[in-house]
Amino acid sequence: MNRKRRNTCAIAVIATALALTTACSNTGTTNNGPAAQPPAAETNTNSPSTETPVIDPNAKYDPPIEISTVRYTDSSFRFPDGDSIDNNVWTRAYESELGIQVKNLWVVNGDQYNQKMNLSIASKELPDLFMVDAKQFRELAEAGQLEDLTPLVEQYGSELTKEMIERGTNAKSAATYDGKLLAIPPAEDYYGGAPLLWVRTDWLDKLNLPEPKTMDDLLTIAEAFTTGDPDGDGQNNSYGLAASKDLIGGYPDLSGFMNGYHAYMNIWIKDESGKLVNGSVQPEMKTALGKLQEMYKSGQIDKEFGVKDGGKAAELQTAGKVGMSFGAMWNPLWPLQDSVTNDPNAEWGAFPIPSADGTPASAQSKADFNSFWVVKKGAAHPEAIIKLFNLYNDKIVSEQADPANFHSKDGFEYFKYALLSNGFGTPQGLLSVHKNVIAAVAAEDPSGLVPEEKSYYDNIQLYLGGDRAQWGTNKVFGENGSWAVIGANYADQNLLKKSEFYGAPTPGMTEKQAILDKLVLETFTKIILGAPIDSFDSFVSDWHKLGGEQITNEVNEWYADKS
Repeated sequence: MNRKRRNTCAIAVIATALALTTACSNTGTTNNGPAAQPPAAETNTNSPSTETPVIDPNAKYDPPIEISTVRYTDSSFRFPDGDSIDNNVWTRAYESELGIQVKNLWVVNGDQYNQKMNLSIASKELPDLFMVDAKQFRELAEAGQLEDLTPLVEQYGSELTKEMIERGTNAKSAATYDGKLLAIPPAEDYYGGAPLLWVRTDWLDKLNLPEPKTMDDLLTIAEAFTTGDPDGDGQNNSYGLAASKDLIGGYPDLSGFMNGYHAYMNIWIKDESGKLVNGSVQPEMKTALGKLQEMYKSGQIDKEFGVKDGGKAAELQTAGKVGMSFGAMWNPLWPLQDSVTNDPNAEWGAFPIPSADGTPASAQSKADFNSFWVVKKGAAHPEAIIKLFNLYNDKIVSEQADPANFHSKDGFEYFKYALLSNGFGTPQGLLSVHKNVIAAVAAEDPSGLVPEEKSYYDNIQLYLGGDRAQWGTNKVFGENGSWAVIGANYADQNLLKKSEFYGAPTPGMTEKQAILDKLVLETFTKIILGAPIDSFDSFVSDWHKLGGEQITNEVNEWYADKS
């Protein structure tokens, strides 16, 4: 699965557990479409009064309607027997509770989704409801091919849905074009996507190694994990650090390694003059790539990483052949849970990004908003997207949530099957959820938790009682888990490097970003594989000539206007 799709999954995991205020979950009168606008108020007091009709946002369509969409899946999608992306707990709820029958016009693997969507856009064969990236969103918005959701949110949105949309100011701005809300905004979450370092701590103990506090420590550990036979099979067949052909993403994510050298791939940062520059072309990146090249040459990174996606890379880690990986807060749920399930001795620890020098390392975080749920202009029931969003919020994050049936259970991540599962988040992600759960565990009193928090509390109690199947939940929300490290370091010590640009794609990005992204990925991969390190200098020159200079100027114009 490609980086964009992995990040979408990451966002889904981050956001679907948010603890929020009570959802508006009224039921009652049937409502099959947008409300007719009432006539202007009469001045004659003898005339019958006209009032805006009351709309029940959760009203069921009778008879049912059919909504077409398109989807992607990947190796992390698992279904109970008899279920599929076409028939699962969510599609059944859509029909039974809303009267909406969902029809998937096509389903592809995550790394094929953008290409397939581009073909659908070019051929004008669009479904009613679908997800697009930022470039596709801008193209469709400029062409007038998207429904305005502004009045539909006001008319059909539950209170919780409205809160979700309003809480992400920058995300809502990114989903707005010409003053109209044309998409359900994506999550505006910074901490949830920041990279962490995951280390086999049982291997550290076996080889008598200290926990990593510096990049030198990390390099020493990587060498020992590669040559010291940490898995005890008598062979040097393990690797120090996980990598995949995408280099960065939710798993595995080499941006965390780069951050240790104060290098920031694919985000916009301030230079000494206060201007915005792209982190991929700064001198610090050359140093980080040189270190990765050294690790690759010495066998500390899988020789075939350049042809493996995240799923394939995970197979090595879950088989006990990789001792470290950089990745997101949700990595304990996948793939690390499989590692501890396969090996009863396996234990992974979460660590902040170690630094290569005396300056603390900051973890990069990007909120460029690259995933939007939209409605085709002219769709018969554009309001259905709001009703679907209401249902998701009600089942996942309201006080009436039902996480055991709609979020995850017994290794099945049901939330992935849902539509609109990426429109959630807060600037601090699930840090507050973690704090609430930890406090409840310490007090042995979950009475103050909302359903989603209570589900994590229950799973942690199961883990503490010996159930290794709940290791992942404990390692995300429990003591010394993902959010504990994020809170103590990136939040409390202000060690988060946010991308300074979060606006809509500039004209140069729309035209040339794909070319530049390909150049960055190909060049960085070649350098890690052994190309001369000085080829980085010619890459920087090419990057500017192929559109980077234009985009940098546009980004700085945006930044100046914003300021």
